[in-house]
Amino acid sequence: MKRFKNWLLTTMALCFMAAGTQAQCTLENTAFKSGEYLSYNLYFNWKFVWVKVGSAALSTVSSYYKGQNAFKCSLQTKGNGKLDKFFVMRDTLLSYISNQMVPLYFRKGATEGKHYTVDEVVYDYSGGKCNLRMYRKKDTGQGKWISDSRPECIVDMLNLFIKARSYDNSGWKPGWKQNVQVADGDGINPGYLEYKGKETVKGDNDVKYNCLKLSYYEYKKSKKKYKELAVFYVTDDANHIPVRIDFNLNFGSAKAYVTGMRGTRSPVTAKAK
Repeated sequence: MKRFKNWLLTTMALCFMAAGTQAQCTLENTAFKSGEYLSYNLYFNWKFVWVKVGSAALSTVSSYYKGQNAFKCSLQTKGNGKLDKFFVMRDTLLSYISNQMVPLYFRKGATEGKHYTVDEVVYDYSGGKCNLRMYRKKDTGQGKWISDSRPECIVDMLNLFIKARSYDNSGWKPGWKQNVQVADGDGINPGYLEYKGKETVKGDNDVKYNCLKLSYYEYKKSKKKYKELAVFYVTDDANHIPVRIDFNLNFGSAKAYVTGMRGTRSPVTAKAK
């Protein structure tokens, strides 16, 4: 009986430990629901001229991951073919997150310019830590799995993008920052989101929206400083729909403008009058 009690206490302790870090990652979803579909036009800065190079779509559906309820979030970009000799951008990002917004799995297959890479991140929360297995395959076809464990919550780029939509911005002032640890196939990098105020932004659907402006910075080891990688303009309402996204790429700049939205969780009240 004593052995059974000790076993039970040990098992309960391990369960609480496993739930600890995972609990840090949870966030109430207030921004989207299954069936949301957002579409965009993509532009690339070619010799100081913005040229339309393709389209993108972000979809969210209810699904399962290893037997548990989850959201399956997919972001796909597609070039228009005519401008491939100048710029190729074909990315497919896939993320599974729990209904409590906890990251479970991430994959990115990216053709950008002349380079193609595949990133994968697999999450596990046993032992009271966020345990990650990460993989990157480059143009050469070679790749390897690496592992890391952290006591804090780790996110990937798509999970961060999705989770940030449910942040409570009621007390935000320009300069507000949220520190994050972001994983890709090559490791974990420190970064942060910074709120930069409100702006009115026009989408490619000819609708103007009152937006919150958020910049994402990531620490670059080679330059020993933080670099602004993306700027998000999201609707100033409960949905926080990305209306425009600016990308600072290694070989230029790109922008995405919303062309359509359907299946939103709440009415879009951020339309400018």
